[in-house]
Amino acid sequence: MNEIRVVASVSDAGERLDRWLAARIDGLTRSAIQNLLEEQAVTCKGKILKKNYKITGGEEICVYLPDLREVDITPENIPLDIVYEDADIVVVNKPRGMVVHPAAGNWSGTLVNALMYHCGDSLSGINGVHRPGIVHRIDKDTSGLLVVAKNDAAHQSLAAQIAAHTAFRGYQAIVVGSPRTDRGTIDKPIARHKTDRKKMAIVEGGRAAVTHYEVCKRYHGYTHMRFQLETGRTHQIRVHMASVGHPIIGDPVYGLKKDRFADIGGQCLHAAELTLCHPATGQKMCFTAPLPDYFLNILEKLEKMS
Repeated sequence: MNEIRVVASVSDAGERLDRWLAARIDGLTRSAIQNLLEEQAVTCKGKILKKNYKITGGEEICVYLPDLREVDITPENIPLDIVYEDADIVVVNKPRGMVVHPAAGNWSGTLVNALMYHCGDSLSGINGVHRPGIVHRIDKDTSGLLVVAKNDAAHQSLAAQIAAHTAFRGYQAIVVGSPRTDRGTIDKPIARHKTDRKKMAIVEGGRAAVTHYEVCKRYHGYTHMRFQLETGRTHQIRVHMASVGHPIIGDPVYGLKKDRFADIGGQCLHAAELTLCHPATGQKMCFTAPLPDYFLNILEKLEKMS
């Protein structure tokens, strides 16, 4: 992790943080800085700064940059489960275990490598060379639906729908225990864990995070649940369910270490539904991805246990 410190002058007061930093740090575009702000990698006196921060003058801004590596992202002929495709978007049913975009430790075998082979140059460039076409993402061990933009106009439209909460994203999971109510809402702010920066946590003053839930079926010691995201924070469903005492089974970060399903290869979480308006036509489009085999196998075991 590289740290850059920049001190603002009194005359800089009132400037937007992303614009101010882009003018002072060579090689960082405003979109790249906005991504860093999303990742909570910009601070002042130890306090994480948000996108709407404006320079007051005299403060020292710290920017934490991930270790850079010169690397060419190589198209790879990896089979993809394409749910829908046209000139503007691709909807993919991502398998469990596949990383969405290249990063340290995963420069190949990712969804982006596969998309570059499948789509060629027809992917949006807004998120940079390592994340072409990627509007939103799901965790490596989460399976299910992901929409990819094939041009910048489509990317901007899809990103705006997600930001405005007009794109519906539905998930299913199996959790430990039995929630008290059949449906409800978890509204707890999420931010980086104060000591373990690879984890997220419920933090007062963190970013707003809202998850709606509904019980599908209760089993002996476990519950099959459905979720709707109102916001899309990193690890949101995983953190929220752990915070109410019902972690997702198999979750290596937030789950129980001693559980009969602790070693199933990752969290049992599937992005099953996606509804959006087509970026070019405005038509409402609804996509579904059936529960994968690993999920169905666990449900079958739970049926036998009940």
